[in-house]
Amino acid sequence: MNLDPLNHAPRLLLEADLSPVAGNRFQPTGFADLGAAEYALPDGTKMLLVESAQSVANRLEKTCLDGDGPGIDPALDGLPYVLAELEGTDIANNTSSLVEAHRIGSPYFLLNKDFQSKLVKEMAYNPKLPIDWKKIYATLFKYDPNSLVHGVFLSLLEGGRVRAPRAVTGFIEAKNVTRAVSGGVKNSPVDPTGKTQVADIKPSDTGVYSNVPYARVEYVADEIKAYFNVDLALIRGYRLGDDAVKLLIALSLLKIRRFLDTSLRLRTACDFQVRAIRATSPAGFTLPAENELLPAVQAGITACGPLFAKPAVTVLKTKVKIVEKATGASAS
Repeated sequence: MNLDPLNHAPRLLLEADLSPVAGNRFQPTGFADLGAAEYALPDGTKMLLVESAQSVANRLEKTCLDGDGPGIDPALDGLPYVLAELEGTDIANNTSSLVEAHRIGSPYFLLNKDFQSKLVKEMAYNPKLPIDWKKIYATLFKYDPNSLVHGVFLSLLEGGRVRAPRAVTGFIEAKNVTRAVSGGVKNSPVDPTGKTQVADIKPSDTGVYSNVPYARVEYVADEIKAYFNVDLALIRGYRLGDDAVKLLIALSLLKIRRFLDTSLRLRTACDFQVRAIRATSPAGFTLPAENELLPAVQAGITACGPLFAKPAVTVLKTKVKIVEKATGASAS
């Protein structure tokens, strides 16, 4: 696998041409209180945000999980992450920095006093003094390299000064879009009026009993593209050494390749296939296949072993409680 064309490039820009696997219609992401994100270019071209950067980041993260997590894909064993065993309720559960929205910045990790103290010491972090960013990045890489790939904000450390932006950003757009409006009805075989309901329910329980018509809005488009930006200058700027740079780049490319190869059924009525993939910068670069990228990542994990936590999975025991938000009361 030849990544030499990336050696002096500030960023890698990839585009993937997509099309629905069947028919022409597709269902975009919807935003609370907004619906689909329609907009227009200055020349009047109608555009649609099919998948946001936030959603693509989540989907890229999932490509390297063992199922739905919280553990890592066994093929990537040795890549560090933090696992919290939650104790103190009847709900037995674990979570990890691979699945938490704020990654290593999640309260399940940072509010664990022992782990927070360890991070603060290794980062040499003092909210009243200048930050040693090299130590910050080295510590994040030690415990969770994915935090550097997808970005992290340690807002729970005093001062909220430790953060890293995403090194990999992706989104999907559609061009020259037109609405495809349809609808349907939910039928009740018992009582179309909805008057016949379950008797033994609490007043707060609800249900849909009657026939209910609904509208549905999908879209068609001249062009659908996925875009990816790998910030190579940012990755080099972590100053972690050549082995770490190679690992973070290969890991980023593996996530993109797995997403494009296997994860394009975004919603019930949104299932895409890839027509072509190309690099717009640097010109001439070709996204390697998974059978090239995975060995490169595995080799990088081995090469970076001295920089990683021992063991690679940092297991915390974090005490939690159930908080009754309505009253402010809590129970252990």
